[in-house]
Amino acid sequence: MSEGTPAAAIEVADLSFEYGSHRILRQVNCRIPVGCFSVLLGRNGSGKSTLLRLLAGLVPVRHGQVRVLGRDLAQLSGAERARLVGFMPQQHRAVFPFAVEDVVLTGRASYVRLMPRREDEEKALSALEQVGISHLRGRRFTELSGGEQQMVMIARVLAQEPAVIMLDEPTSHLDFLNQARLLGLVRRLAGADRTVLAVLHDPNSAFVYGDHFVFLRDGQVQALAADEQPWDAAVLERMYGAPIDTVPYGDRAVVVPRR
Repeated sequence: MSEGTPAAAIEVADLSFEYGSHRILRQVNCRIPVGCFSVLLGRNGSGKSTLLRLLAGLVPVRHGQVRVLGRDLAQLSGAERARLVGFMPQQHRAVFPFAVEDVVLTGRASYVRLMPRREDEEKALSALEQVGISHLRGRRFTELSGGEQQMVMIARVLAQEPAVIMLDEPTSHLDFLNQARLLGLVRRLAGADRTVLAVLHDPNSAFVYGDHFVFLRDGQVQALAADEQPWDAAVLERMYGAPIDTVPYGDRAVVVPRR
């Protein structure tokens, strides 16, 4: 690592992936800096969710390498990976009407041998407090609103105590206020000892809350020129293939599709 280059939480080298004969990712190379809220952006079908699942170890890496905090993901056991990486999928379907506290407690699975210990229960309660939903602990997960369920799943990942949290479209199916609440929470979770990486559809949400941005187009990471910013209209038109206007917002910009 050269002087002045931030440490990497995730390093991806020459990563390719295909389903059958259909190539999804091609020679992906990128670094996700430690302690930041990083966002994967791109059009539908660009490979964002597939890349996130590969980085989380949910899909085996066959071509290329993924290192998390300096460790080769392919060499980690399931328990070791769970203590490094926490993953929240786009959708989570609860089949049984478990209490919220029990759902969050399942995030401690990599630490539990036979039965949860008092420490595991305390970690679950602490996660509920961090997310601000302690009042839901006795409710049945299946009876909650979509926004409340998303907050519970964030708490579940926090109870896991991973160094890296990965979220696949965490704001899908949420209304505007719940999106803002959840992304504000995610923004606060990123810090010196925790890295967050999320797939988001909305560039505006990404630019308001995120620190670092990775664009995917046709299965490849798209590098920006030294004088370009992610919110530049020319960059976004190149990434999304449509005419776009941007409006200054603080030191960044918001995105408006051109009519």
